[in-house]
Amino acid sequence: QVQLVESGGGLVQAGGSLRLSCAASGRTLSRDAIGWFRQAPGKEREFVAAISWGVGNTYYAASVKGRFTIARDNAKNTVFLQMNSLKPEDTAVYYCAASGGLPYGSISSRANEYGFWGQGTQVTVSS
Repeated sequence: QVQLVESGGGLVQAGGSLRLSCAASGRTLSRDAIGWFRQAPGKEREFVAAISWGVGNTYYAASVKGRFTIARDNAKNTVFLQMNSLKPEDTAVYYCAASGGLPYGSISSRANEYGFWGQGTQVTVSS
């Protein structure tokens, strides 16, 4: 069973940048889709970005496209989310998740297609 641990969150000024990391352990990532989701207080969890681990296809929410970049490091079994041009609206707890069961090369923006979740890391963007 894969375990996921996020890190890299913090407090930044609007327009600044952060890089989040999601380190996987327990098994190597191979056919998974890895997604980033976020949830602000009182709001529903929303999709941010995803990557197909095996082939590297990526998909972004419209709200972050052009500002955020998702990437993977196969040797480190780690996925990154580079967040640039941050806005106060990006403030949330950010979670990474692994699908585990999608067909090879598939990616998804649906939270219910991800079976393994990290504990989250807080990102706060001040205006």
